[in-house]
Amino acid sequence: MKTVRIAELKARLSGYLREVRSGRSVTVLDRDTPIARIVPYTPDVASLIVHKPLPNAPPPGRVKLPPPLSIKGDIVDLLMVERQGER
Repeated sequence: MKTVRIAELKARLSGYLREVRSGRSVTVLDRDTPIARIVPYTPDVASLIVHKPLPNAPPPGRVKLPPPLSIKGDIVDLLMVERQGER
């Protein structure tokens, strides 16, 4: 991975973009602090795959729901306790 300061990147942007296009990454520095990374673009083609339902699958309105959970106490209180732990 290559590092470059902002002024150098501005002066030679096309050259650094050619490097990125060839597969390399470039880290951009503001003085000596890394602030950004320029990486090659990769499309997210396989992020969502939709399958047709099986021929014998019931229609969505007729799918049986699971039985309700048996929880002791108030569900809102349990949710509040869980969310307070994240703070």
